[in-house]
Amino acid sequence: MEVTIHPSWKNELQAEFEKPYFAQLATFVKDEYKSRACYPKASEIFVAFDSCPFEAVKVVIIGQDPYHGAGQAHGLCFSVNEGIAHPPSLINIFKEIERELGVPYPKCGNLLRWASQGVLLLNATLTVRRGLAGSHQNRGWETFTDAVIGVISQKKENVVFLLWGSYAQRKGKDIDKTKHLVLTSGHPSPLSANRGLWFGNGHFIKTNNYLKAKGIRGIEW
Repeated sequence: MEVTIHPSWKNELQAEFEKPYFAQLATFVKDEYKSRACYPKASEIFVAFDSCPFEAVKVVIIGQDPYHGAGQAHGLCFSVNEGIAHPPSLINIFKEIERELGVPYPKCGNLLRWASQGVLLLNATLTVRRGLAGSHQNRGWETFTDAVIGVISQKKENVVFLLWGSYAQRKGKDIDKTKHLVLTSGHPSPLSANRGLWFGNGHFIKTNNYLKAKGIRGIEW
């Protein structure tokens, strides 16, 4: 798998691309894409990075796995292509934004508009086999995305990390909270949201208030 990724990220992550685990991961992903239906499209595996250069990162949202249904995943966590029905977690994200900010619920579930403003929409695992959640876990992607979080934490300042659910919170446990804002809550999935662990977290307002206090333009959610 030849890595075609935004030059700013290639510069920051070159050491990861040269490690043995990444070579093994690349071989696995190549074989999977040759022999199975996988998501997202190979050309979209690194869309989160291509649409949000390292220098531009203001906010990091951590997901777990790409969607594994046809036409859904396109390289940004929680996001779906235009014209695709909104999955339950995305519905609850949009409902919370509407509740907090009065922003009307959008027709389009493509979050590229967030990425272009500096929101890194990072799944822990960047690929998946069709119809089989978690099928590409524990193959090396998690090591790679840990390195991504680490380099942001170490080299940047005043980034907001949104850690929704226990998985994202474990993944972000080593973020330097002296330099960054880390916001945690339940996951927006119905299982968590319906138990009162998601709605009312205020994360979208808190994110913008923090950014503005640091002299950084907020996100138009």
